[in-house]
Amino acid sequence: MLKYIIKRFLWMIPMLIGISLISFFIMQLAPGDITTTEANFNPKASEESRQKLRAMYNLDKPIIVQYGLWLKRMATLDFGNSFASHQRPVFWQSKDKDGNVTLGMIQEALPITLLINVLSLALIIMIALPLGVISALKQNQFADRAITVFVFIGFAIPGFWLALMLMYWTGVQHQWLPISGLQSMGSEHLSWFSQTIDFIRHLILPVFISAITGLAGISLFTRNGMLEVLHQDYITTARSKGLSENRVVYGHALRNALLPLITLLGLSIPGLIGGSVIAESIFAINGMGKLFYDAVLMRDFPVIMGILTIGAFLTLIGNLLADVAYAWADPRVRRGVMQ
Repeated sequence: MLKYIIKRFLWMIPMLIGISLISFFIMQLAPGDITTTEANFNPKASEESRQKLRAMYNLDKPIIVQYGLWLKRMATLDFGNSFASHQRPVFWQSKDKDGNVTLGMIQEALPITLLINVLSLALIIMIALPLGVISALKQNQFADRAITVFVFIGFAIPGFWLALMLMYWTGVQHQWLPISGLQSMGSEHLSWFSQTIDFIRHLILPVFISAITGLAGISLFTRNGMLEVLHQDYITTARSKGLSENRVVYGHALRNALLPLITLLGLSIPGLIGGSVIAESIFAINGMGKLFYDAVLMRDFPVIMGILTIGAFLTLIGNLLADVAYAWADPRVRRGVMQ
């Protein structure tokens, strides 16, 4: 297994380079650059100043040279400095000549997004799996139909609309939950326990909105997988041996029904990060989604490339974890990996 994991890690390197190459060249197809943004904010900017700005950021060089310079910096985890946010480092903190530390933009945003997405994924698993199992065991009964209706409503409701409705109902009309940011004004003067409760209350709506769409898909996949497995011969054999229904359902049927879901959960990691654009923009949370949205509007190419690269890396890591989990769950795959 260790040899297999090392081999997959080595394969990730050329794949990551290929993804970054495609992303870099696609970005160059977009009209305008940082000088266009400067001209929008300062119409009196001369052509000479714009050319100096392009030369400072190496935008006057051929595209392949620009990519080579960027790839060289990326090898040392240096994604450069932002075009728009006061020359802040894109990825990790840096020190100036006076010893002042400036935190990286992704360094600040990534932990917030990962926290929201991990909590969303945990909520999806805790709710979707039982719903899918119950729906399969109660096929064509009232519980199955009710869960199916709930699933399709989850598919149909736009996330941004639901977020706005919940913000109005829980935050404006009833004032049960905060509707923006991750902390209340003046929370730094509260006790540690009160700050924790305040932080949790701010997370409730973003986590719920991030989870609601994935909840519908996972529960439907679980139901379909369980229906397929429950009609297999080995399930009939297990029941004929006198095993309890819980042992048959959760020890044999569910474990095999989850095999396709393992791959689906691994591939859902980039989807969660992409979906965070809506939640973070609506709830004014400074995570990766909002950072990416603002960078696109400002044509901040270093930030965009940094976020795309981190997203690609997390996607590859998700695929690797899915393959390892698949081998753990299925002895047939595990024997093939060990050979």
